Amino acid sequence: MTLLPLTVLAGLVASTAALDPIEAYGSKFFNKDGSQFFVKGVAYQLEPQDPLIDTKQCNLDAQLMKELGVNTIRVYHVDAKSSHDGCMKAFSDAGIYVLIDLDTFTTYIEPVHLHWTTSQYDPYTKVMDAFHNYDNVLGFFIGNENIASNDASPAAPFLKAAARDMKAYRDAKGYRSIPVGYSAADIKELRPMLQDYLTCGGNSSEIIDFFGLNSYSWCDPSSYEQSTYSQLQEYAKNFPVPIFFTETGCNVPGPRIWSDQDAIFGKPMSDHWSGAIIYEWIQEQNKYGIVEYGPSNTPEGFARNGVPKPKNPDFENLKAKWATCRPEGVSRSAYDAHSVSTRPCPTSTPGGWWQVDGNVRLPTLGEQKNGAFTPSPTASEDPAAKKPVQTGKSQSDDKSHKADDNAASTDRRMAAISAVLAGTVLLVALAL
Repeated sequence: MTLLPLTVLAGLVASTAALDPIEAYGSKFFNKDGSQFFVKGVAYQLEPQDPLIDTKQCNLDAQLMKELGVNTIRVYHVDAKSSHDGCMKAFSDAGIYVLIDLDTFTTYIEPVHLHWTTSQYDPYTKVMDAFHNYDNVLGFFIGNENIASNDASPAAPFLKAAARDMKAYRDAKGYRSIPVGYSAADIKELRPMLQDYLTCGGNSSEIIDFFGLNSYSWCDPSSYEQSTYSQLQEYAKNFPVPIFFTETGCNVPGPRIWSDQDAIFGKPMSDHWSGAIIYEWIQEQNKYGIVEYGPSNTPEGFARNGVPKPKNPDFENLKAKWATCRPEGVSRSAYDAHSVSTRPCPTSTPGGWWQVDGNVRLPTLGEQKNGAFTPSPTASEDPAAKKPVQTGKSQSDDKSHKADDNAASTDRRMAAISAVLAGTVLLVALAL
């Protein structure tokens, strides 16, 4: 029998060791050793349906991400039927956690024909089934920018119902308490009410476990005040669950120097925010990528696989910036989770932007909205509900949403809405 040297054995153990799961506690993420975890992430969607099935590609990308300083990726769509073992191990070996959207292009909770039925619930549970056993899953999203216009806020109770039911499914199956959250568009007429609504009511089984914000209001050269980050910070103070940027990285006028990262990972924001995800990894038509895969003869005009090559100066600028961003966290043992505040459920606002009035009844599985939104408040509605002051840039401001026309997340949202509209006639549900 051939004996392997101890150094080789140690290497084998290290290469197969899984990352310790991250815990959401109060308004923070914590590592197993009790240190606070801050997200330094990139949006990763090489393929529209699932970027986590090509092990070779994942290994190539994971190694370059490790060099960049990435500890988290966000994946918008996956195929629950495929095997993800190779890719999840590749990212785990590189010290990278994964955030995954539960919806698909056809199961998106869209505000035009609202419903929360088994046609959505079942696919969501299948994604959770497929990924729950990976220790480097940081969390699941029940939606991304579902509410992004002045007539879309009635979708909020359906999103909250989805979070409730997915958390109940997770717990009933005995899965690890993987956080379930939401990723919102940064629209001043909606953001304060939405973040409060998804965490209000005092029932931990119904609220989201974290809140993500897609914000492109910091376009270099800018500042903490000019970018409205100072106002975002005011709304994040003592927030009851972890809050972090799930998309950021305005590329106008370019190149990006990432000065927003100094603010996010520095005081006072690091006392309340848990990091940021850069949009995005792959260079596409929207020109937000920080790597590219060489020339392509495809109609899209860019390759989606191969050896990733840094797109500079953006890549090197981010690498240098993150190397200096060392936020001062708090240990779990020293953290007082009672310092956070349960938000009052917001009341409706003039002009129709926020139409959900207080702590309304959540839809049950199988319900759909018909006509005007008039669900009755629950008996436990918080009488202290208030109307938050609206701040920040509006949706129409030219820099606040990466010019919106150029947003890949908006493209994904519109594709999802089109697909759902095409299939709406097939849905059978009970009216609210």
